[in-house]
Parts: sequence; C-alpha cells; structure tokens
Amino acid sequence: MKIGDKAPEVLGKDENGKEVLLSDFKGRKLVLYFYPKDNTSGCTAEACSLRDHHQQLQEAGYEVVGVSKDSAASHVKFKEKHELPFPLIADIDHTLLEAMGAWGEKNLYGKKVMGTIRTTFIINEEGVIEKIFSGKEVKTKEHAQQILAE
Repeated sequence: MKIGDKAPEVLGKDENGKEVLLSDFKGRKLVLYFYPKDNTSGCTAEACSLRDHHQQLQEAGYEVVGVSKDSAASHVKFKEKHELPFPLIADIDHTLLEAMGAWGEKNLYGKKVMGTIRTTFIINEEGVIEKIFSGKEVKTKEHAQQILAE
C-alpha cells in the first residue's frame, strides 16, 4: 500500500472477536499501526505513547487501532497490563499485514526472517492513506507526537 491508496474495508477481528471495519471510522482519521509483538520493549513503548496521548489524538480527529500477529488472548493481556484504550487486531494469519505491506523479510540478530515490519498508516476520513511511517522512521517512545506533528 502507498499514499493515495484506499485502505481495505475489513481490517480484522479485535481482542474480543469483534470485526473491525474501515467504515467504522468514517468521518475520523485512523492511525492504523502494525507492531511485531505484545509485551516487547519497543512495542510496549509505542503502545504507551499512543495511550498517553490518546486524548490529544482524539481531539485532533484520530482514532487508533493496533495490529499484530499475536492472538486475541495475548492482546487482552497486553491491553489490560498497559490500560490501552484502543482495539488491537489479532492478525494471526497476517492477512492484513501482508495486504498493507507490513509483513516481509527482516534481520533478526543477523538472520533473515519473515515478520512484521513496524509500520503506521495515517488514513483520512474517506479511507485513503495520507501518510506512512515505516521501520526505523517510527520513534516508538514519541510515536504519538510524530503523528500529532503531521
């Protein structure tokens, strides 16, 4: 996916098994962020940045949805532990990850592996991708501020 593309309508199922659709956010901007794994340092820092600035993001017209290949049960624990106020999609088979281009080859401790590429899509009120943060461009501890600065 690239800037100017329309995001897919079906985003997946959240931690409670509820289907999340792009049209659920019509009229609002969507921060759709993909992260590698629940309860790892970088992913926790990113989620907590978005949590700590959630009110500001909402006031600026944004909703937030996180996506990883972790299970719904893992997401429930992650959300509870860190009091995350937004849904987390359990993309176990990486359907959305692949569709959005957030799944691919990466280096893990010197080995090439397939996995989640940390990526955030800013999707406008009409469902069109306006901005993409990818890989090292995502500053996990200041990610909410990066988005609000756009």
